[in-house]
Amino acid sequence: MEKINVESVTDGNESESEQNSIEEKNENSLTDIATLDITSRLSLKTTEIYGESHRNGISRVNGICNSPERITSMTNLTQPETTQLNQHGTLSGTLESRGNDIKYVSYTSELQMPDIMKLIQKDLSEPYSIYTYRYFIYNWPKLCFLAMFGDECVGAIVCKLDIHRKVIKRGYIAMLAVDVKYRKQKIGSNLVRRAIQAMVEDNAGEVVLETEITNRPALRLYENLGFVRDKRLFRYYLNGVDALRLKLWLR
Repeated sequence: MEKINVESVTDGNESESEQNSIEEKNENSLTDIATLDITSRLSLKTTEIYGESHRNGISRVNGICNSPERITSMTNLTQPETTQLNQHGTLSGTLESRGNDIKYVSYTSELQMPDIMKLIQKDLSEPYSIYTYRYFIYNWPKLCFLAMFGDECVGAIVCKLDIHRKVIKRGYIAMLAVDVKYRKQKIGSNLVRRAIQAMVEDNAGEVVLETEITNRPALRLYENLGFVRDKRLFRYYLNGVDALRLKLWLR
């Protein structure tokens, strides 16, 4: 799980020469990745099979939709649906069919905060206070998205977007979590895509994040979306594990 450190997010202590060296080293190959692959990798149309809708007055999903309700679905209607009783005694489909019922919504109120915290805290490398969540969500509510299965929050992403070195708008993915029962359904990838699309709409030039070097599923998820390994941060987390900083160039 990504470490939330306000100072490290802004890279205030990172030397200018070190940053210039990294950017110069990757200038050719990484720019090609960003320019050639970003559209296809981040497009919601390429891999999306889930429906989405606006509920309870939500007027913006993914930063690009202002209609009162937008529902998109590519469910295969010819495929028979298998159902079974879940732990609450109600009918639910198979893992695949449940994925088609996932809906993505924007953060709208404090009432969603407990669900976000409960979900993310399950996978944290270290504890965060409610003030950490509020710092990100209150300042950048349009960069917080939830994946919902009925009334249950099964995935969430929390991000920020600000000016880096007074030159470029940099997005930062602070937290991403998916309920263990709903993984391997591209929920995490779809949440990241929505966050990045919202950042693009707000003229972001790049997106960064940190994740544990041992977290192979997270590394695979982000690298499949075009992120590259930018730097290794030794003993970055309180548990002593190193982190990798990943970066995605949008321009």
